[in-house]
Amino acid sequence: LVTGQIARTTEFEKGFPGHHAEVGGRWRPDPLIHDDQAVVVNVRGKGLVVLSGCGHAGIVNVLRHAMAVTGVGRVHAILGGFHLTGRVFEPLIAPTVDALREIAPELIVPSHCTGWKATHEIARALPDAYVPNSVGTTFLV
Repeated sequence: LVTGQIARTTEFEKGFPGHHAEVGGRWRPDPLIHDDQAVVVNVRGKGLVVLSGCGHAGIVNVLRHAMAVTGVGRVHAILGGFHLTGRVFEPLIAPTVDALREIAPELIVPSHCTGWKATHEIARALPDAYVPNSVGTTFLV
C-alpha cells in the first residue's frame, strides 16, 4: 500500500518550518508538505512494515496513518527517514521516542534524515528494536 497524503494527528509533528512549494508559478509556504507518503506492507502474523522516505509528516503520524488505513494495530518494523535532523527538529526527538515506545515496533531502522541525535536516542530508548542502517543491509521479515 502507498499511503498517499498522511493525516497529521500528533500534537508535536506540525510540519517542516521554512519549506516552500511552487503553486501557480509562485513560491508559497508549505510547512505541512502534503505530498509526503510511505509504503506499508502487512506481513501475516507479524504486523505492518512501514517504509518511510523522509517522513516529512512525522514518523509517528506516518505510523498512526498506516495503522488507521489498514486497520492493523501492530507495527512490526519501521525503516527509513524520520526527519529529525537539525536544531529545528530537536524538540521533537523526545516525544517521538516516547510515541515509538508506545507503538512498540520490533524493528526500528532509522536512516539518512533521522539525524545522529535522534538515532542515538532511539538506540538508547529501544535497544532491542534498534538496528543500525547501512548500505547493502538486507532485512527478511
